[in-house]
Amino acid sequence: MTSKSHSVTIRQVAQKADVSVATVSRYINQNAPISKDVAERLKAVMEELHYVPHAVARQLACRKTRVVGLLLNNLHNDYFVPLLNGIESVVRKRNYNLVIATYHSNSRDMPPPIGPHNTDGMLVFSDGISDDDLTSLYIKKFPMVLVHRTPPKPLRIPSVTVENKKITFELIEHLIKVHGRKRIIFLRGPAHQEDSGWREIGYKSALKANGIPFDEQLILNGDFDRNTAYEVLNNLITNNKQVSFDAIFTGDDDAAIGVLKSLHENNYRVPEDVSVIGFDDLGFSAFLSPPLTTVAAPTEEVGRIAMEQLFSIFDKQFPGDATLLSTKLITRRSCGCNT
Repeated sequence: MTSKSHSVTIRQVAQKADVSVATVSRYINQNAPISKDVAERLKAVMEELHYVPHAVARQLACRKTRVVGLLLNNLHNDYFVPLLNGIESVVRKRNYNLVIATYHSNSRDMPPPIGPHNTDGMLVFSDGISDDDLTSLYIKKFPMVLVHRTPPKPLRIPSVTVENKKITFELIEHLIKVHGRKRIIFLRGPAHQEDSGWREIGYKSALKANGIPFDEQLILNGDFDRNTAYEVLNNLITNNKQVSFDAIFTGDDDAAIGVLKSLHENNYRVPEDVSVIGFDDLGFSAFLSPPLTTVAAPTEEVGRIAMEQLFSIFDKQFPGDATLLSTKLITRRSCGCNT
């Protein structure tokens, strides 16, 4: 039988993991490096014993930090500005402080930088943390809300995201029915990113519904990043001249910047030769040349609702499992429309 968390000591954790108490302390406090193998062993032992460090237990009981966190894997593009605006508006009203940290879920030699040791609860963006780490924090009853991600089963962690599949079907069908496009490139987002997965399902469904065969050669990995999108499209144009295309769904607006640059440098006219569509309707989208057809996603609202749900958990009110916000197609000249 596994010991209850309040009866397990740091010495017992050290003994079961076959390390010193000092090593366990370094792992918990993240104040000195330890090997990957030892970190993984300690994590497994602490989960098995349901061990919660004394300082963590006190913080969870008293909630004295008045700090909330946002954990994500990068802050590299303009998407995060409206998201942070929505989050910060709620944090400010509640007189809390916000800590933002990036973390790569394959960094197995150390635990996430935000958690029970320094915050009262946190938002987790997309794949900013592994399922194993989520499960560990869930077992400790640490308050969390997921953003653009659903929890692994059977965990009940609230999530907030936007509708992706239906709107992608609509925008691809718009390219097909309104502009006569049939060779449509789709730029995937980062691996394991749920938004990208749903958009790909919508893309394939629209092709099938309109009798257009799916072509794997028209799927590129754009990573929701302008530089990556620029490079992969350049590579296709330069090294795969036999692959024809007449439209590109860039995956998101940031990637659209790289796509437009590549098309311009390779003498493709937009929208005469190639229609281009993005996703998110970021602030710069209407000012690109040509103005970008895209999907209006309520990104600021996502941040605001997610943070409000985290505070609901603080107030002992479970906000529900999943919140799905609506999206809308915004037509501009990049797809061929005159608006």
